[in-house]
Amino acid sequence: MVGLQTLLVVTLVAALTPIVVAALPGPGIPQVVIFILAGILIGPQGLGLANTSAIKLLADVGLGFLFLLAGYELDLRLLRAHAGRLAMIGWLVSVVISVGTVGVLGYFGFLHAFVPIGLALTTTALGTLLPILHDNDMLHGQFGRYVLAAGAVGELFPIVAISLFLTGRGEFVAIASILAVLVMAVLLAAVPHVIGEARLRALIRQGRKATSQTTLRWSIVLLLALLVAAERFGLDVVLGAMLAGIVLRSWTHQVDVDLTPLEGKLDAVGYGFFIPVFFISSGMSLDVKSIIENPLRLLVFFVLLLLVRGLPSMLVYRRALPVRQRVEMTFITATTMPLLIALAVIGLSTHVMIPANAAALVGAGVLSVLFYPVIAIAVARRGRTDDAARVAAATGPGMAGEGGIVSAARAAGEIGDAHHADAVDDQGAPAAE
Repeated sequence: MVGLQTLLVVTLVAALTPIVVAALPGPGIPQVVIFILAGILIGPQGLGLANTSAIKLLADVGLGFLFLLAGYELDLRLLRAHAGRLAMIGWLVSVVISVGTVGVLGYFGFLHAFVPIGLALTTTALGTLLPILHDNDMLHGQFGRYVLAAGAVGELFPIVAISLFLTGRGEFVAIASILAVLVMAVLLAAVPHVIGEARLRALIRQGRKATSQTTLRWSIVLLLALLVAAERFGLDVVLGAMLAGIVLRSWTHQVDVDLTPLEGKLDAVGYGFFIPVFFISSGMSLDVKSIIENPLRLLVFFVLLLLVRGLPSMLVYRRALPVRQRVEMTFITATTMPLLIALAVIGLSTHVMIPANAAALVGAGVLSVLFYPVIAIAVARRGRTDDAARVAAATGPGMAGEGGIVSAARAAGEIGDAHHADAVDDQGAPAAE
């Protein structure tokens, strides 16, 4: 009965969240913010209306869906392009800064878990950011490619590092485990060739609108299969979820059919139920008491996320993006949370991280989700408004037409794209404006 009561409260929060966001004055804040705050409110350290253990399995599946959809958005060819190379350079710069930072903090006795915290400072929550950025139209064009590449590297590389260095086993065993899961993913990616593209195309067209929902069911089977495989090999389950998304993308792009229905169903199942459960559960499990007792630790980690992971974007993308978009990228790449939860759990289970730092690290991740995307969105909106105003002033009221500012904004976007296309350097990177 406790499980059903918890599930009722959590689903009620998920259903009320869009209404609350719409009712709040000013620009809409991300729903993730409300999920986390509401989770704190209804959780054991708040009103005590819900119990995290009652929905742990659903929350774990929600985490899996979050990384599945992130993997599905990732085009591996992007990592070989200019955007991918810059993303990897940016992550390596963050790693160097992180090593120096945790060394200094360790010298002063602030922390002892060098590897978990060092990795935490280099992560980016692509899965968390996707719905936020998509709702605010920030994933289109060249800037969207840079964001996706930076987010993918900031999520995928730390996941592999966690599997290598923090599984509690020898490096050889860890590498063998990763290779085993990768081989399984490659074999699954070859399934369309085994079945035959024509037969698979017919199966998709036959089952996607019927009650059988064949494509959706097999997508969930793929997710759960790689989650189980990662867990069995002693790896973090998010690696399996990310690979499941990449494999699903390879499946869908080998078949010449309209994939909009499947993508809509994945969004509906993921963002409609499982992913909200994960974020609300994360708020419920947040150790608010430890954070209140040690607020300085939380603030230190919150600022370090921006300095270590975000600030290198100002340097790395100096020839690729104008200053305003580099500022947006700084706050976007500094946003993280799901991997911080995993790293905190690993640090506590191996007794290398004190509870105060674990709570502060997760709390800093929650704050990064609460504030950094909102700042990036505000900067983007301000830039669009300024661009629209300049175009309106340049064209004059007579040329603005009935569309007014909307038409001016569209014109600003078109002019900006044209300018961006013209301003290309010899390496294929757009020159900074």
